[in-house]
Amino acid sequence: MIGHGFMGAAHSQGWRVAPRFFDLPLAPQMSVIVGRDAERTELAREKFGWDAAATDWREVIKRDDIDVIDICTPGDSHAEIAIAALEAGKHVFCEKPLANSVDEAEHMAAAAEKAALVGVQAMVGFSYRRVPAIPFARQLISEGRLGEIRQVRAQYLQDWLIDANGPMTWRLDKDLAGSGSLGDIGAHAIDMVQYLTNSTVDTVSGTMHTFVTERPLLGEARGLSGTASDERGTVTVDDAAWFTARLSNGAYASFEATRFATGRKNALRVEISGSAGAIAFDMESMNELQFYDATQPAGEQGFKRIMVTEPVHPYVDAWWPPGHSLGYEHAFSHQVRDFVLDIHNGTVPSPSFADGLQVQRVLNAVEHSAQAGSAWTATQPSGGM
Repeated sequence: MIGHGFMGAAHSQGWRVAPRFFDLPLAPQMSVIVGRDAERTELAREKFGWDAAATDWREVIKRDDIDVIDICTPGDSHAEIAIAALEAGKHVFCEKPLANSVDEAEHMAAAAEKAALVGVQAMVGFSYRRVPAIPFARQLISEGRLGEIRQVRAQYLQDWLIDANGPMTWRLDKDLAGSGSLGDIGAHAIDMVQYLTNSTVDTVSGTMHTFVTERPLLGEARGLSGTASDERGTVTVDDAAWFTARLSNGAYASFEATRFATGRKNALRVEISGSAGAIAFDMESMNELQFYDATQPAGEQGFKRIMVTEPVHPYVDAWWPPGHSLGYEHAFSHQVRDFVLDIHNGTVPSPSFADGLQVQRVLNAVEHSAQAGSAWTATQPSGGM
């Protein structure tokens, strides 16, 4: 695993726990964790349970005893690492968004397609697909329980940047992150809508805004201790993004992604309305799905709260008795479970790098639309973000 920050912790938990709860045909071994700083990487190795620590990912990729490369680094390095790993015959699991530009994502998807011809698999980490309520909702939609899909509303609301004196991080630097709220959390909303509706976002009209344009630099950004300083750095990404979209199935959708929604910690919300029913999901109540059946008699209609904790629900039979809730971390174990099965079975994982590329094209189109004054923009013509 390359990178050991927030996502490194989550991915480590997934690799460590999945083989202990799921009957996997292959046994993952947490061999090497890679970071830039030897001392910090060794601390991460000990904390997360890896066998060894290293500081040169290129040397690790060359090793014959390494089968899988898990990429948890900032987006600016995804393409270089993933392509090198695939060309070395390693299976690749890469955090979202796939890359920082459409051009990078296209090269990654092409490398993955070529590698798949010789049985080497690649998956992008849209973890919320593995929250049990989401594949269950997709099942309801695919069975026609909602009828013709007409409207979609998707929001991803966080508030961790509302303090204007909060320090600069790599997520606020466009060169490292690619974009702000749009790519960091908006990408999740885009993938979830496309996954649930089995369609693609084809055209968008968007706007973006940065509320706080300068923030204090941490000392470590200047090679010193990790304390805030009087120096300030320029925020070069969006704090919030909004866009409307047309989907390939004929439905219309609205999206919002913001890290300035005061009081909202991790509210990924999706509501899908059809001719025969509707579903609503909120990540802050992740074990629940709201379902409305418009075919019921008028006197019996209303949103029904379904606790998605039964053994018949996706992934749940490996865990606890009904009613015993799962958490954020379980989605990462589910990702590992599915990825290991795909490697064993020789099947292309989902979401694939091609799926990640599609999301990247939507992000690109939203940014171009915002720059053009909210003009309707197609997602398919490629170009750098």
